[in-house]
Amino acid sequence: MRNRTISPPSYGADLSLRPAPQPVARTPADRDTCGDLADSVLAVRASEGDDEAFAILVRRHGSRLLALAQRLLGNRADAEDAVQDSFLSAWRRLPEFRHGASFGTWMYRIVTNRCLNTLRNRPRPLPLDVVPEPAAADADSSPPRVAESDAATAALARALLELRPELRVCWVLRELHGLHYEEIADVVGSSEQTVRGRLFRARRALMEAMRPWR
Repeated sequence: MRNRTISPPSYGADLSLRPAPQPVARTPADRDTCGDLADSVLAVRASEGDDEAFAILVRRHGSRLLALAQRLLGNRADAEDAVQDSFLSAWRRLPEFRHGASFGTWMYRIVTNRCLNTLRNRPRPLPLDVVPEPAAADADSSPPRVAESDAATAALARALLELRPELRVCWVLRELHGLHYEEIADVVGSSEQTVRGRLFRARRALMEAMRPWR
């Protein structure tokens, strides 16, 4: 297999505390018509040295993975480094990928581990340049209400970064990326019971932090 190189992935800009964008479901007929191959097929082709197949996977998953990394690390620069390193690692490790598994879940695991390693080696305090996207103002919304909503979202971002990394990971994967308990357990390498316990502690801590805003 030839040496592998990839270009920096093209990321989206949606990094607020809204749920991560979900992939669009397509029928087999859509795939045949649009040439939109499934991840599993692309992963096989990439493992055989197909650079374009891997580039498609990068474009397909890059935005959600960058959103995950930024929510875990708290700033875009570190998040971009983590995702780029994760894709490079995945490119080299494709022969190890079990093609019956989900490529997306596999990438979540790689990015999560990369972010946790970064957090363990980072001195506190954590940087905080996650700037939530301002809420869309309704016609009846007054400026004070909009300002209060934005301040509450910023407070949630701060509280999230103050959680222990293992709690933050589970909360972000569940509440913002919509993963099921079983998927989160696979990503973090723990049991579902452990994941549920971490989610309970994370939610309790965030509810306490957000008490002034209720």
